[in-house]
Amino acid sequence: MKTRMIWGNLVSNDLQKTIDFYTALGFKQNGKETEELVSFIFAENNFIINFFTAKRFENALKGKLTDTRINNEIIFSLSADSREEVDLWLEKVKKAGGTIFSEPENFEKGYTFGFADPDGHKYNFLYWPGM
Repeated sequence: MKTRMIWGNLVSNDLQKTIDFYTALGFKQNGKETEELVSFIFAENNFIINFFTAKRFENALKGKLTDTRINNEIIFSLSADSREEVDLWLEKVKKAGGTIFSEPENFEKGYTFGFADPDGHKYNFLYWPGM
């Protein structure tokens, strides 16, 4: 027995804002959005993150949601091909309205910065030689 796929599910407090933000970063939607969901494809391996309305997500969890503007849930790391590309992503994220929570910095042999989307979901872009 094996698992065929894995994807992430997060909350969006404003689906249109989520669409605008991730589209501005150049990510493609995975199908057409509904009133409760929009989905985006990340990276060459087609990792999918679904963004659900809070009401729908809370119902699926059978519990309370965390406020991602205050608390952390997870950080997704996105790879870049060079230090220069990390800096280009930094500018793209700023133009799209993302919040930079960690300015570009050297990390061991790599280079990274961290940002949050309009709902506070955290990501970092990372260049790591040989990755």
